Amino acid sequence: QVQLAESGGGLVQAGGSLRLSCATSGGTFNNYAVAWFRQAPGKRREFVAAHTWAGGRTYYAYYTDSVKGRFIISRDNVEKKVYLQMNSLKPEDTAVYYCAADPGGSRYSDQGGYGYWGQGTQVTVSS
Repeated sequence: QVQLAESGGGLVQAGGSLRLSCATSGGTFNNYAVAWFRQAPGKRREFVAAHTWAGGRTYYAYYTDSVKGRFIISRDNVEKKVYLQMNSLKPEDTAVYYCAADPGGSRYSDQGGYGYWGQGTQVTVSS
């Protein structure tokens, strides 16, 4: 059973930065697709970024348009952790951020493509 636990959320002013971490346990991890989704109050959960395995040591990163150039997703296969570096934060980035993982990866932006989820961490960006 794969378990995920997010950390690093908090309150930050607009223009600031935060780094979210997701610690994983169980599973092989290095060949998993991992992703971050977020859910703002009153809105549906949405895709933020994904990091998928393409074989060997090749990985690909994907981002939703609204965070391109500001957020960076990365992983540490030794520590079995996923990171989301968030820069130039905006009030509209305020949401609960969820880490997700799955052995597959073809549906990287679809929350239905992930079988394992963390409990979420709150990110609040003040204007």
